[in-house]
Amino acid sequence: MKRERSFDQIRQTVIIPYYLEKHPTSVLIEVGLTKVLCAATLDDKVPFFLRNKGSGWITSEYSMLPCSGNNRSNREIGNRRNGRNMEIQRLIGRSLRTAFDLTYLKEKTLTIDCDVIQADGGTRTASITGAYVASMLAFKQKEFNPKLFCRQIAAISVGIVDDQILLDLDYNDDSNAQVDCNIVMDQSSNLIEIQGTGEKRPFSQSELSTMLTLGYKGIQELMNIQSEAIEKKNPYL
Repeated sequence: MKRERSFDQIRQTVIIPYYLEKHPTSVLIEVGLTKVLCAATLDDKVPFFLRNKGSGWITSEYSMLPCSGNNRSNREIGNRRNGRNMEIQRLIGRSLRTAFDLTYLKEKTLTIDCDVIQADGGTRTASITGAYVASMLAFKQKEFNPKLFCRQIAAISVGIVDDQILLDLDYNDDSNAQVDCNIVMDQSSNLIEIQGTGEKRPFSQSELSTMLTLGYKGIQELMNIQSEAIEKKNPYL
């Protein structure tokens, strides 16, 4: 299937805050056909390794609904965990912990649940982008020290398909990619994480530089959408 967007164009992205009436710190993010529900929960406890140390914690859980893709996948039950999902949820948690100064979270844990309703590429980057908004909604409900808020973060994919660098890969792009790269950045273009792989060929430093530049362009667009979502008022109040 031929790509209908230009090489530097992100998919149509919509972030709907307060998506669940009974859980106001929830967000639905739609990136093209990819849809992820992100919900944040604050608890008055921390993992054992942080007890009595005056610091909070941010963690994440990520899963794909059985029928979110073209074929049904098994539902995760008990200790039967999907390795890919575990790797992605660790990425989400790491990324969010760079956005906030956990010492000002005190001894509280913020858990972000990211559930993929429909997958069409870029589920991990959409999860990070939506999880940041859900986190901000959770913190807005409480009176935290402003120093808690360090930086805005978002994530996007970039890759090389048929020797052309493309922004925001959908499933068709991703399945044909020679190079696949996921980028997490802050508002000042500082890098938080890069996951880059030469799937079918190596890539040069020059190509990496172009991908980073293109990625930052897309991330700036996503951050504008994030900011608009965060500023919206809860329609259920």
